[in-house]
Amino acid sequence: MLRTLGAALAAALALTGLATSAGADRSPATTTMTLTAATPTPTPTFACPPALPVTGQVTGATTTSVTITYWMVLSPPCGYDPPLVVSFFASREDATAWRDPVAEAVTGPERSGKVTVDGLTSGTEYWFRFGDTKGVRDPYVIGGPARTLSLCSATATIDSRWGSGFVATVTVRNDGAEPVPGWLVSWRWSGDERIQSIWGGVAEGSGQDAVVHNASWNGTLAPGASTTFGLLVAASATPATITPVCGR
Repeated sequence: MLRTLGAALAAALALTGLATSAGADRSPATTTMTLTAATPTPTPTFACPPALPVTGQVTGATTTSVTITYWMVLSPPCGYDPPLVVSFFASREDATAWRDPVAEAVTGPERSGKVTVDGLTSGTEYWFRFGDTKGVRDPYVIGGPARTLSLCSATATIDSRWGSGFVATVTVRNDGAEPVPGWLVSWRWSGDERIQSIWGGVAEGSGQDAVVHNASWNGTLAPGASTTFGLLVAASATPATITPVCGR
């Protein structure tokens, strides 16, 4: 009897060990994973080439207009797409500050071509700048001076000279096909010249820049007509020539 119970107990213990072993075999294995962060790829920095995006020069003029030939050298983001806006200014200072443009014109769809700015004053210097129709202004190019043609011309002769001054005569001529309602002549002195007296004109300028406009009786010139004014000038040395320009 005892032998039978012992055999049964041994068999039960053996079965329990087998079950425990089988259960251990069915347990899932534990796996440890280490995640490594990916290194980001740097974004390349775009650099514009060292070139002006747009440029232009004066290639024509009339008494009331100036023609600019332009080239759009670069496209966006370093340059511009057509059309461009060409703005004209009365002085280089105004052009530098983008202040008070006196006239503007829009180019065609070509990346290089010509544009004419109208409504200008004869015999006058202007400076120009470029921008696009979206309001983007080119920061580089300040073109000029661009001068319209004069309705008149002026020449000067030195009639007599002495140690402390000279007398000169300036001739003003209407070179156009229409009457000139009034004229203005200007030039730059080369030294310490000073106008002491003038006849046939009215002096406006001072210092290095001399400006003379017509008198009340000789302002209107018919086509081909001319008039003169004279100068008595004090100077430590008489200039070799005077080069006047007619037109405002």
